[in-house]
Amino acid sequence: MNKKEKSEKKFDFVVKTEQKYYLIETNFYTTQGSKLNETARSYKELALEFKDLDNIDFVWITDGKGWQTTKKNLQETFNILDNIYNINDMENGILTKLFK
Repeated sequence: MNKKEKSEKKFDFVVKTEQKYYLIETNFYTTQGSKLNETARSYKELALEFKDLDNIDFVWITDGKGWQTTKKNLQETFNILDNIYNINDMENGILTKLFK
């Protein structure tokens, strides 16, 4: 991703706390396909870009049965991205815990 692409990235949500900005992307996939692979790769790259910034955290909320056949790509991103969640996590209040 070049500098121009970075500056044009618009996140689904941005939450500002006293300590950090949380840049949040959300999606839900009902079917499999190449879009899931591209999304996982793209968000893995974003996670690496933000990893060393103390005041910014990247958060990815994703779910859906489409991931059942693309577990390897999701696992690769999961190994890098500290904040990857699903609907169950949301229902159990993960964002309240995260934004403290």
